[in-house]
Amino acid sequence: MHFRIEPHATRGSVKPFVNFNAKHDAEVLRKAMKGIGTDEDVILMLLAARSNAQRQEIKAAYKKAFGKDLGKDLRSELGGKLEDLIVALMYPSILYDAHELHKAIKGVGTEDEVLIEILASRTCDEIKDIAKAYKKEYGSKLEKDIMGDTSGHYQRLLVILAQVKKCVCSLIVFQELFAAGEEKFGTDEDKFINILGNRSAEHLRKVFDAYKKIAGCDIEESIKDECTGNLEALLLAVVKCAKSVPAYFAESIRESMRRAGTDDESLIRIMVSRSERDMLDIRAIYKKKFGESLYSTIQEDTEGDYQKALHYLCGGND
Repeated sequence: MHFRIEPHATRGSVKPFVNFNAKHDAEVLRKAMKGIGTDEDVILMLLAARSNAQRQEIKAAYKKAFGKDLGKDLRSELGGKLEDLIVALMYPSILYDAHELHKAIKGVGTEDEVLIEILASRTCDEIKDIAKAYKKEYGSKLEKDIMGDTSGHYQRLLVILAQVKKCVCSLIVFQELFAAGEEKFGTDEDKFINILGNRSAEHLRKVFDAYKKIAGCDIEESIKDECTGNLEALLLAVVKCAKSVPAYFAESIRESMRRAGTDDESLIRIMVSRSERDMLDIRAIYKKKFGESLYSTIQEDTEGDYQKALHYLCGGND
């Protein structure tokens, strides 16, 4: 099964390995797993230093050379959080997002923070590819599964985001929303959801500036006043991502490590999915906003090989 592999972004901490040889890497990994005891260091150093596209080539070379599935072998050799992280790295990036969404919807209870994070932060093209991969892999439509698991305004906005509906120009809708004067958010949630469902961040930033002038407060303040629960969390995520996706993820990473006990699932998902997209920007914002480097927070909150792998994905200390 083939999925389009995203071209690597220049703001990622993980870049394609220069002198790449898939066959050689496959042999190194086999050797690291074959003897008595597994050499975790070799595995994490190698895989964290290869791009996602290169990992897919290693997987194919491993199958060709040894007739075995690299993902399955890694699972059987590793354990705990390191296993979760390495297995995540081995998914093609679009399929990883589809897998995380499916797990969030089809597991026991809905993992709303996963739906919110992925659907609020991904680009139009990414969402289209995720929906295609989801259908191919799980035989059902992402939109339909979301509808079966959620309700109300929250469901409506998730579905708009999953369909990648675009308003022609959100400013026109915005002017209509405020035609009657200094109205605030609670007046017409449906119109508001339609506006925020628009994926054009540039338009939305203009909308937020105009909103502040008319309503006399930031849009986030109005959302917090008027909404609760999942709808509030989703609306805030959409607004934050329209303003700055790296800033949204810097905050999300901070939250995953600074609550009682580390939320490793969120930490792994963000570190893996942003490592080739915008990790350098996330790091810079993190340092500026929280006064310490992401690298040092990882050092305080994690340990062992798992910590080493996260450090590789982080790509350096600021």
